[in-house]
Amino acid sequence: MNLGEEPENLPVEQVASVRAGIYDRSGKRLEQDQLVIRERPVTLYLNGREMVTLLCSGHHLDELAAGFFYAEGFLRSPEDILGIDIDDEAGAVNLSARGDSSMTEGLWQKRTISSGCAKGSLFYFSLDALLSKPVKSDIRITPGRILDRVEDLNRLSETYRRTHGVHNTALADLDRVVLFRDDIGRHNAVDMIVGHVFLHGIPLRDKMLITTGRLTSEMLIKAAKVSIPVVVSRNTATSLAIELAVSLGVTLIGYARAGKFTVYNGQERIDVGLSG
Repeated sequence: MNLGEEPENLPVEQVASVRAGIYDRSGKRLEQDQLVIRERPVTLYLNGREMVTLLCSGHHLDELAAGFFYAEGFLRSPEDILGIDIDDEAGAVNLSARGDSSMTEGLWQKRTISSGCAKGSLFYFSLDALLSKPVKSDIRITPGRILDRVEDLNRLSETYRRTHGVHNTALADLDRVVLFRDDIGRHNAVDMIVGHVFLHGIPLRDKMLITTGRLTSEMLIKAAKVSIPVVVSRNTATSLAIELAVSLGVTLIGYARAGKFTVYNGQERIDVGLSG
């Protein structure tokens, strides 16, 4: 990565300083100022109707709302959005959208419980993802480039280094990280990435999504909805995420750390014949 070329929108300040007592085994106590991650509830409204309250870090709320409602099936294109109003003091975001209330009501009835942190429900059945078109991409990536981009993500994680309290997510091409987001919830960070590319129409067939969070079915579906062909994590994947990756044509990579990684699906996109 060219360190002179920074990805768009590095994380905003989202830490607070608190006074804490540090104890060792002997009972010795040391007073110390520590940095902790800010956490706040933000309620998302769709056309004035309260839909969900997310516990998040509270930044890039327009992307968070757009990404959440698109990933959950309430939006089909950026043209559906009439406006996004943010009340930062109240912790509220109202997204005004085209569409009738019957669709909203139908999706509301299809809520399922999510396994994600700081997120209580999803507005689709997981099997709905099977109706999506499989992701088509001729991207080929060498192991070295995958590991290099994971290291780029690690270097960009300033808030994590200061607090160890956030999940980090990046959108990357073969050569560099092009977009970075972090949040206390791994799904929130992915929603912000999805929201950004949804709002700005960024081509994704040559991109990969890199995250520090566990690879669940929800995260896989979010990536597939915007046609990201490769999803990478430092962590593991769930069985349903792997099944969905097979069905949706997504290359799924876990445990990308310490100079190696595990490919759960899509090995045809891993190019071992090229250097770099």
